[in-house]
Amino acid sequence: MSHEALHVQHLHPMPTEAQLAGELRFKVVGRLDTHDMPRPVSGRKVRLPWVSIAVLAIIALGCLLANIIAPGDASYMDLASPAKAPCAQYPFGTDMMGRSIFAMIWHGGRVSLLIGVLATALSTVIAVVYGTVSGAGPVWLDTLMMRVTEIFLSVPSLLIVIFLQAILGPANVVSISVVLGVTSWPTIAKVVRTEVRQLRQSEYVVASRCMGGGFMHVLIHHFAPNFLSSIMFMVVMNVRGAIASESTLSFMGLGLPLEIISWGSMLSNADRALLTGAWWIILIPGLFLVVTLVCMTNIGNALRGEVNRGERNL
Repeated sequence: MSHEALHVQHLHPMPTEAQLAGELRFKVVGRLDTHDMPRPVSGRKVRLPWVSIAVLAIIALGCLLANIIAPGDASYMDLASPAKAPCAQYPFGTDMMGRSIFAMIWHGGRVSLLIGVLATALSTVIAVVYGTVSGAGPVWLDTLMMRVTEIFLSVPSLLIVIFLQAILGPANVVSISVVLGVTSWPTIAKVVRTEVRQLRQSEYVVASRCMGGGFMHVLIHHFAPNFLSSIMFMVVMNVRGAIASESTLSFMGLGLPLEIISWGSMLSNADRALLTGAWWIILIPGLFLVVTLVCMTNIGNALRGEVNRGERNL
């Protein structure tokens, strides 16, 4: 054997029988195709209370179509039929002044929902601007604004509402909406402030400011898309709270006058209805009010659950 052959055999020695057996022991005999493997779920199923959404949609649609469902003047008084029990002429009966409760439910529901939407829109705008200024501002301004928010939260909102309504004078739809709107913003503002403080040092926010983006531009295009999902359930709950607050004020005699029909003003006659045994005057408006508030609560809780589930997945 030549010298070169011996040198090659030394660098590459022949495998022994034990090594050959080991290679055979770990020989690949098959493979798993990728299409047989389980694929991860790309999205998560959204769980929404569809029953509550459907019921609330029916009530809202009925209120919007009140002129078709119950045509005529809802405040018309049939003095010959006061406190009349439900019958063919009056499906929900009449109140103490002979007004049709069926017509008042749909026309009054439109007023109650309008107050809830207007008050929530005003409180959301105040909360978003206030929370963004606090979260994006210097430390001293943030501290000062948060102390003011805590003062608002420490005082019962009903007392503030009564105080402001006394200043504005006789109640109407606009004044009650403004009063409820300017007293229900602190909770949303605190959430917005927390989100903005986490986002203000992001690269896209810094780049937008360096390129000359103003406060409203950064708020609308960068801050708002990131915290809207976090406050959406609070917005829904604020609508519910505004409707309940208006009903409470009317029941106490501090809300809308009797000539302006709403679910709350209908309940303001509850004391006289109890004395006369006219249960339908209390039960039917109260049932519509409770069902609406429960549906809004279920929708708000579902939205909050989706937000919490998304944060856990992160």
